[in-house]
Amino acid sequence: MLPRGPQLWDRESSRWSEQNTDGLFACELIESYLRLTKGPKRGDLVQLREWQADLVCDILRLDARGLRQYWTYLLLVPRKNSKSLLGAGLAIDGIFDEPGAEVYSCAADKDQAKLIFGEVRASVEMSPELDAKQGGLLKVYRDAIEYPATGSVYRALSSEAFTKEGLNPSRVLFDELHAQPNWELWNVMNQGSDTRAQPLIVGISTFGVKSDASGSDSVCYAQYQYAKRIIKGEVEDERYGARIYETNDRVRGFDYRSQQVWENANPSLGDFLDAEKMAAAMRKTPEGDFKTKRLNIWVSKATVWLPEGAWDKLAAPDIVIPDGAEVCLGFDGSYNNDCTGLTVVRVPETLRFNPDAPEHADLEDDERQKLFAELYAGLRLPHLDVVRLWEKPKDAGQEWTVSILEAEEAIRDACRKWQVREIVVDPARWARTYQILEFEGLPVVEFPQSPERMVPATGRFYEGVMNQRFTHSGDPRLARHIANAVTRPTTRGPMVFKDSKNSPRKIDLAVASIIALHRACQEPQRKPQVEFFSWAEL
Repeated sequence: MLPRGPQLWDRESSRWSEQNTDGLFACELIESYLRLTKGPKRGDLVQLREWQADLVCDILRLDARGLRQYWTYLLLVPRKNSKSLLGAGLAIDGIFDEPGAEVYSCAADKDQAKLIFGEVRASVEMSPELDAKQGGLLKVYRDAIEYPATGSVYRALSSEAFTKEGLNPSRVLFDELHAQPNWELWNVMNQGSDTRAQPLIVGISTFGVKSDASGSDSVCYAQYQYAKRIIKGEVEDERYGARIYETNDRVRGFDYRSQQVWENANPSLGDFLDAEKMAAAMRKTPEGDFKTKRLNIWVSKATVWLPEGAWDKLAAPDIVIPDGAEVCLGFDGSYNNDCTGLTVVRVPETLRFNPDAPEHADLEDDERQKLFAELYAGLRLPHLDVVRLWEKPKDAGQEWTVSILEAEEAIRDACRKWQVREIVVDPARWARTYQILEFEGLPVVEFPQSPERMVPATGRFYEGVMNQRFTHSGDPRLARHIANAVTRPTTRGPMVFKDSKNSPRKIDLAVASIIALHRACQEPQRKPQVEFFSWAEL
């Protein structure tokens, strides 16, 4: 059982001594000079809880030779459990750790890096013993904190910084490790301290997404898996330490709304983390975000669109859409520095229910669901698969573009392979291609990504997943794009988006699938008049 609770730190009754940790100095430094920077107690000296001091002492544990035991340490704890305060304390302690120390706090973006540095700077400036302007030891600059007596310095870096080569870090604090977009900064900082006698890299984070934009395990999730293997004895690595406060959501009767569940992952609950305020946060936070950030439960994405595991239940990799089958294609295209996806959905065997038909307009939601279930019982379900995906390779430069001719030919090839009822496309950016294909006689149907169109399509897709009304091939690329999608409210209801405008986490296959399934479950917009080829001649 990991330590937790409001009990204050008492050095004399602890398990730590100067023979087994350097953390006693760090704890004394924090309690003597570090002040609270926020809230009604702003300006008061920090009083470490027993679990906080025990954690600091464990991070700075010594081996039998009196040297630093851990070179890498992973701390995973939910929000509102004083991660920033502990990070600031470890940063300031790192400045005094050795002559010429280089301490860095790392973040995913510039704004987060500024927040980290601002927390440490505020702590120093509020302490007369530390702030040089008040006669203290440390000089505070716009983007650095220096200890002139030993030439030590602290700075903040972000993944957006153009280069980190040439650094020689003695201590590195990765804040919100789950947000790192790739492995670059983590790898550079891990490889830059080989000449240091006692290097230390601390990853401090809540849980986050399991995979990065490329579909590989994210930095945080990979470190979590490695730490768990060490804890279980599957891997031996005496230089890697970890403390993970998490929730086991696989136990019988698990309810994320239970305060008893909250206590497992939140060591400060009932202390400076108020249970009533956490309950208020639960009521206004999406379930997936609450589970990830407040209970440390891994989910496929930061904001849940589909419930965890629901997509996997539809996987039917043994099903293959046969040549000549009636299908709808979905195409979501971009051109420069992005990706483009082409999907296919086999049309249901018999279409007997159009939920958008006028005669069903007055039905209540539960009545529509019941009718939908009755009419589709026993029918061959729609089946979804990926035809092609053009995605920017990791090593490609800014000049990389999607091949327009290749994409057009892939659509033609699909029309040769299957009886394509409709090619459902978003008209943005690829208008000329659609005009060419339509001129050739192919059944192009424009489907703008407007709320009027996408909200009903998103709703149908979600209902199809939850009620298991279609199957898919299990393609990992499609699963990744589905996992990357988030929903946001519009004037007409929720629809899918990327998690941010410039996010590298692509959703093109998800959008192509949504629009293709929507049209496959309705009567054709118009009967195709194929001039490009004759199906009978194939």
